[in-house]
Amino acid sequence: MTSSSTEVAGPDGPAATGRTPARRRLAAAVAAAVIVGAGLALRTVAVGEAAKYGGDALYTLLLFALVLVAAPRTAPAKAAAVALAVSWGVELLQLTDVPAHLARRSTAAHLVLGTTFNAPDLFWYAVGAAVGRAAVRRA
Repeated sequence: MTSSSTEVAGPDGPAATGRTPARRRLAAAVAAAVIVGAGLALRTVAVGEAAKYGGDALYTLLLFALVLVAAPRTAPAKAAAVALAVSWGVELLQLTDVPAHLARRSTAAHLVLGTTFNAPDLFWYAVGAAVGRAAVRRA
Protein backbone atom coordinates (compact mmCIF):
# COMPACT_ATOMS: atom_id res chain seq x y z
CA MET A 1 0.00 0.00 0.00
CA THR A 2 1.40 3.41 -0.93
CA SER A 3 0.98 6.46 1.25
CA SER A 4 -1.26 8.08 -1.35
CA SER A 5 -3.75 5.24 -1.12
CA THR A 6 -4.57 6.24 2.47
CA GLU A 7 -4.98 9.92 1.69
CA VAL A 8 -8.33 11.52 1.20
CA ALA A 9 -9.13 11.39 -2.48
CA GLY A 10 -10.98 14.07 -4.35
CA PRO A 11 -10.71 17.81 -4.72
CA ASP A 12 -10.34 18.47 -0.98
CA GLY A 13 -7.79 15.85 0.05
CA PRO A 14 -3.99 15.77 0.22
CA ALA A 15 -3.95 13.69 -2.96
CA ALA A 16 -5.37 16.69 -4.79
CA THR A 17 -2.43 18.89 -3.80
CA GLY A 18 0.18 16.18 -4.26
CA ARG A 19 1.52 16.75 -0.75
CA THR A 20 2.37 14.02 1.68
CA PRO A 21 0.93 14.35 5.19
CA ALA A 22 4.36 15.37 6.54
CA ARG A 23 4.71 18.14 3.95
CA ARG A 24 1.14 19.23 4.51
CA ARG A 25 1.75 19.37 8.29
CA LEU A 26 4.88 21.46 7.76
CA ALA A 27 3.06 23.81 5.37
CA ALA A 28 0.22 24.20 7.90
CA ALA A 29 2.69 24.90 10.73
CA VAL A 30 4.43 27.57 8.66
CA ALA A 31 1.04 29.02 7.74
CA ALA A 32 0.06 29.11 11.43
CA ALA A 33 3.20 31.09 12.26
CA VAL A 34 2.51 33.49 9.39
CA ILE A 35 -1.10 33.90 10.53
CA VAL A 36 0.01 34.76 14.09
CA GLY A 37 2.43 37.30 12.62
CA ALA A 38 -0.31 38.74 10.44
CA GLY A 39 -2.58 39.05 13.46
CA LEU A 40 0.07 40.86 15.47
CA ALA A 41 0.83 43.14 12.53
CA LEU A 42 -2.85 43.86 12.02
CA ARG A 43 -3.18 44.95 15.64
CA THR A 44 -0.30 47.41 15.21
CA VAL A 45 -1.43 49.02 11.96
CA ALA A 46 -5.23 48.82 12.01
CA VAL A 47 -7.83 50.16 14.39
CA GLY A 48 -11.54 49.80 14.91
CA GLU A 49 -13.57 47.37 12.86
CA ALA A 50 -10.72 46.51 10.48
CA ALA A 51 -8.59 45.28 13.36
CA LYS A 52 -11.45 43.56 15.15
CA TYR A 53 -13.04 41.74 12.25
CA GLY A 54 -9.74 41.03 10.52
CA GLY A 55 -8.61 39.49 13.79
CA ASP A 56 -11.77 37.38 13.90
CA ALA A 57 -11.10 35.98 10.44
CA LEU A 58 -7.45 35.33 11.32
CA TYR A 59 -8.52 33.58 14.54
CA THR A 60 -10.50 31.01 12.58
CA LEU A 61 -7.83 30.80 9.89
CA LEU A 62 -5.30 29.96 12.63
CA LEU A 63 -7.62 27.26 13.98
CA PHE A 64 -7.93 25.89 10.44
CA ALA A 65 -4.14 25.69 10.13
CA LEU A 66 -3.84 24.06 13.56
CA VAL A 67 -6.37 21.39 12.58
CA LEU A 68 -4.16 20.56 9.60
CA VAL A 69 -1.04 20.52 11.81
CA ALA A 70 -2.73 18.05 14.16
CA ALA A 71 -4.41 15.98 11.43
CA PRO A 72 -2.78 16.66 8.04
CA ARG A 73 -4.94 14.12 6.20
CA THR A 74 -8.07 16.08 7.07
CA ALA A 75 -9.94 17.35 4.03
CA PRO A 76 -9.89 21.17 3.82
CA ALA A 77 -13.68 21.32 3.98
CA LYS A 78 -13.69 19.31 7.21
CA ALA A 79 -10.82 21.35 8.69
CA ALA A 80 -12.74 24.53 7.84
CA ALA A 81 -15.90 23.13 9.45
CA VAL A 82 -14.02 22.18 12.63
CA ALA A 83 -12.33 25.59 12.84
CA LEU A 84 -15.64 27.35 12.27
CA ALA A 85 -17.45 25.20 14.85
CA VAL A 86 -14.80 25.93 17.48
CA SER A 87 -14.88 29.66 16.68
CA TRP A 88 -18.65 29.80 16.86
CA GLY A 89 -18.60 27.72 20.06
CA VAL A 90 -16.20 30.14 21.71
CA GLU A 91 -18.30 33.10 20.57
CA LEU A 92 -21.51 31.54 21.85
CA LEU A 93 -19.78 30.72 25.14
CA GLN A 94 -19.39 34.47 25.53
CA LEU A 95 -23.14 34.60 26.14
CA THR A 96 -22.26 33.20 29.57
CA ASP A 97 -20.03 34.72 32.25
CA VAL A 98 -17.41 31.97 31.91
CA PRO A 99 -15.03 33.67 29.42
CA ALA A 100 -15.15 37.01 31.25
CA HIS A 101 -14.44 35.29 34.55
CA LEU A 102 -11.50 33.38 33.09
CA ALA A 103 -10.22 36.48 31.27
CA ARG A 104 -9.94 38.34 34.59
CA ARG A 105 -7.60 35.61 35.81
CA SER A 106 -5.55 34.96 32.66
CA THR A 107 -4.35 37.02 29.73
CA ALA A 108 -4.18 33.83 27.65
CA ALA A 109 -7.84 33.08 28.41
CA HIS A 110 -8.73 36.65 27.46
CA LEU A 111 -6.92 36.31 24.11
CA VAL A 112 -8.36 32.89 23.28
CA LEU A 113 -11.89 33.20 24.66
CA GLY A 114 -12.64 36.91 24.49
CA THR A 115 -15.23 38.34 26.86
CA THR A 116 -18.21 39.78 25.00
CA PHE A 117 -20.56 38.21 22.46
CA ASN A 118 -20.75 40.11 19.16
CA ALA A 119 -23.04 38.64 16.48
CA PRO A 120 -21.06 40.01 13.47
CA ASP A 121 -18.05 37.98 14.66
CA LEU A 122 -19.90 34.84 13.54
CA PHE A 123 -19.79 36.06 9.93
CA TRP A 124 -16.09 36.95 10.06
CA TYR A 125 -15.24 33.54 11.49
CA ALA A 126 -16.95 32.03 8.45
CA VAL A 127 -14.83 34.27 6.21
CA GLY A 128 -11.66 32.94 7.87
CA ALA A 129 -12.77 29.33 7.40
CA ALA A 130 -13.62 29.97 3.74
CA VAL A 131 -10.27 31.64 3.09
CA GLY A 132 -8.45 28.66 4.61
CA ARG A 133 -10.34 26.16 2.53
CA ALA A 134 -9.84 28.17 -0.65
CA ALA A 135 -6.11 28.62 0.03
CA VAL A 136 -5.52 24.90 0.51
CA ARG A 137 -7.55 23.98 -2.56
CA ARG A 138 -5.42 26.35 -4.67
CA ALA A 139 -2.11 25.08 -3.24
